[in-house]
Amino acid sequence: MSVRAAHPVQPGVLRRPSTREPAARTYARSLPIVPVRARGLTIEGADGRRYLDCLSGAGALALGHNHPVVLEAIRGVLDSGAPLHAPDLATPVRDAFVAELLRTLPPDFARHARVRFCGPGETEAMEAALRLVRATTGRTAVLSLTGSHGGDDPAELWGASGDDELGVHLGDFGAEVARPAGVILEPFAGEGGVVPVPDAWTRRVRRLTAARSVPLIADETQTGVGRTGAFWAVEHSGITPDVMVLSKAVGGSLPLSVVVHRGDLGTGEPGTFHGNQLALAAGTATLSHVRENALALRAATLGARMLGRLRDLARDVACVGDVRGRGLMIGVEFVDPEAKGAGPELAAAVRRECLRRGLIVDLGGRHRSVVRLLPPLTISDEQAAAVLDRLCDAVEAVTRARRRAFVEAGRERR
Repeated sequence: MSVRAAHPVQPGVLRRPSTREPAARTYARSLPIVPVRARGLTIEGADGRRYLDCLSGAGALALGHNHPVVLEAIRGVLDSGAPLHAPDLATPVRDAFVAELLRTLPPDFARHARVRFCGPGETEAMEAALRLVRATTGRTAVLSLTGSHGGDDPAELWGASGDDELGVHLGDFGAEVARPAGVILEPFAGEGGVVPVPDAWTRRVRRLTAARSVPLIADETQTGVGRTGAFWAVEHSGITPDVMVLSKAVGGSLPLSVVVHRGDLGTGEPGTFHGNQLALAAGTATLSHVRENALALRAATLGARMLGRLRDLARDVACVGDVRGRGLMIGVEFVDPEAKGAGPELAAAVRRECLRRGLIVDLGGRHRSVVRLLPPLTISDEQAAAVLDRLCDAVEAVTRARRRAFVEAGRERR
């Protein structure tokens, strides 16, 4: 049966959300697709077109769409007759998830870790982490170093005088900030433009926070479960954080987030958990499959090859300002050579051309001038080559169109 017969395109499907939902619906506005089927890297639209999906649910699909091990785990819960909702009750599904999660964590961290369920989304997880460190320290202010590394030495940010207080050089925020309840570190600025945090810088942050008994929170929302070429991004630098915030891929394509922390942090107050047994089962299957099949190492190897080809492109195309990434978390930053600044219009044009060629990519960075690639860890060599072919072709099309526009503008001025 054809896709058109099974899923007729209703004219209002793409149009109606703009009158019913807020403007924050960014993906639907930039990706006019009605997905009806998906498997692995591929999405099929209601119009019958196939797309290679390098958005992967904003990094949530470590194994791609509808991976067999995930579907089997979900069906297993459905067929068992077990409750689908079990608040924070002890269930075999929950127990299996916690055991597998601890198995994947850095050993020094896992040895004394506690797993706190806090709700289905990343926002709830971060809020739970903040409540945890505030309850532990009795302080309220929190410093976030997300996207702020930029080559800065944390000793310059906080001072390194050896005093007990953190000499914060971030403006006059009051005494609380000089000794915060915690410090949030994103080991890889994903939404911020695909910027890997230097490992030496991360280690320096860890030393400073540990010396002053300030809990360090590692935000692994998008970097976890093998995405960057290590199971968890903090493993690149070898640090052991006090708290890890986990979401997106940890739920195996279903909403789930957890906070893992040192056992001596916080109080015995219960968190909130919606008890989604399907998400726990899908998460267990995903964590296990990534671990048993060494998909983090696969991401590191294939990602390095993809970065190499994209850097070859950057040498030939003036509007590609930088290519960077780690594992299968890759960013191509566009610049405007004439204006000598960021190129958000160019990046948006490349995304449109990619979509015309059947490739779904995301944008990020401060000016949204970075094209982001987040393919599933299960992507094959052939699929990776197809992704790069389509992306490079899209960049060349945008470059040609820009050249023609300049020539025509010059003729008009003459």
